[in-house]
Amino acid sequence: MASITLGGNPIHTSGELPKVGSKLIDFKLVKNDLSIASLSDFAGKKLVLNIFPSIDTGTCATSVRKFNESASKLENTNVLCISRDLPFAQKRFCGAEGLENVVNLSDFQEGSFGKTNGLEIVDGPLAGLHSRAIIVVDENGTVTHTEQVAEIADEPNYEAALAAL
Repeated sequence: MASITLGGNPIHTSGELPKVGSKLIDFKLVKNDLSIASLSDFAGKKLVLNIFPSIDTGTCATSVRKFNESASKLENTNVLCISRDLPFAQKRFCGAEGLENVVNLSDFQEGSFGKTNGLEIVDGPLAGLHSRAIIVVDENGTVTHTEQVAEIADEPNYEAALAAL
């Protein structure tokens, strides 16, 4: 269980992020068209998993915008923006913002991605949502970088995530 803060107040996650050097566990997440995406859909690609509580908050929206900008310059890399938001909200946000370089994936059905990867917030006002975290994976599905953002209102370290590619 990781201890993070929300407005300086302690809250906790369901576990710890995957260890660097481990294989990312397969997932089933919902795409904007309501089809299912799994890790195998991105085989042979480097991945930046930008995980956050909700697209409808300022910091989360900023992270999607910043990774969208970076993603256009990355070779053989997909940026996956993952939250418990409904796919409709993710699609609406990216459509309104003109963001086309990130892949939105929703864990709304069961929250299994968050639970499996130790990201589910278990107490406080955001209980049930995902914490703000970054997981970077190489072409073979091996985790090369993780960041559990200590204060949920803070942005992740974009440079460190991109440097791990």
